[in-house]
Amino acid sequence: MISIAQLSSEPWGTLNGGDPVRLFTLRNAHGMKIAISDLGATLVSWHAPDRTGRLGDILLGHDTPAQYVAATTYMGGLIGRWANRIADARFTLDGIEYTLDRNEGANLLHGGSVGFHRAIWDVSEDNGSLLMRLESPEGDAGFPGNVTTQVRYTLDDEGTLTIEYEAITDAATPLNLTSHAYFNLTGRPRTDIRGHMLSIDADQFFEVDAAMIPSKLADVAGNAFDFRQSAPIGARLDWPHGQLVQAGGFDHCYVLRDAAGDANGANRAGNVRDVACLYDPGSGRELTVSTDQRGLQFYSGNWLKGDAGRGGVVYQAHAGLCLEAGGFPNQVNMPTEHDDVIVRAGDTYRQVTAYKVGVRHGV
Repeated sequence: MISIAQLSSEPWGTLNGGDPVRLFTLRNAHGMKIAISDLGATLVSWHAPDRTGRLGDILLGHDTPAQYVAATTYMGGLIGRWANRIADARFTLDGIEYTLDRNEGANLLHGGSVGFHRAIWDVSEDNGSLLMRLESPEGDAGFPGNVTTQVRYTLDDEGTLTIEYEAITDAATPLNLTSHAYFNLTGRPRTDIRGHMLSIDADQFFEVDAAMIPSKLADVAGNAFDFRQSAPIGARLDWPHGQLVQAGGFDHCYVLRDAAGDANGANRAGNVRDVACLYDPGSGRELTVSTDQRGLQFYSGNWLKGDAGRGGVVYQAHAGLCLEAGGFPNQVNMPTEHDDVIVRAGDTYRQVTAYKVGVRHGV
């Protein structure tokens, strides 16, 4: 039997309007601890041991709630109603065109300028798990329907943080939720992630246009995007590839295989399976990502340029990376994929993604 971590909480400052913000900490039997804020259901820190047993924080973050609100990096936030981009901030549903908040040029990005990552969530405890709940009213960022979202964070003694998402709506609406945690397994925020090794179980990824909107599916074989076998991130960032130039590094959605290795990435059955592995040879820390989702956005922290981090650290490019499980960017405007991201009244949106941190001994 895998036991569940202990949960504690403490005040963590206030926002400009005087709203109090709290920090909740999950701890397991091996000294691992994860801090989560009710501001944005945000993953604030994750202290995990290296191969010598020394604890280090493997997440990027800020010192104060005000810094999270002011930042544009979505650091550790729970993203909604729509993770990633919607082209031209518009979509059509049941014959009605909806216009959304344009917060990245002409596009909607990560739920708009005031998305789930900037809201104060209601919090409760359930058998050692942290439950967070948010009401998103009709018209929020331009989306239809009143949406109630619940997220459950559970840490076990095996070092696995499981995030279970549920959402219901009273009218048809697109939903695509994710966690925007920035990982750096070295535990040293002044060291970048170029030395990390990464594998992703995907044969295809979406190329993007100048606005970072998917333009076509491409094979990973024979180019910098092939992480089917573990490969060093730094060396791949240095490969000559037009898509890396376009995005300033990796900021692309991979089409994940299903548990049976189906090359087309179809996973409508919703089976949770291991989809990516991140390894830092120096510390020995290893992160395994499991999900029931079809897409995994690999973002190599290209635009972390001068952002204020914890303890006075200033984050530079590639200080951390994101592995964001969810639907495809702009999927709501893909004719053959549109229906899979629409939640209708009476239905429930569900997603399960788990991040397991362990130690690999030896080289």
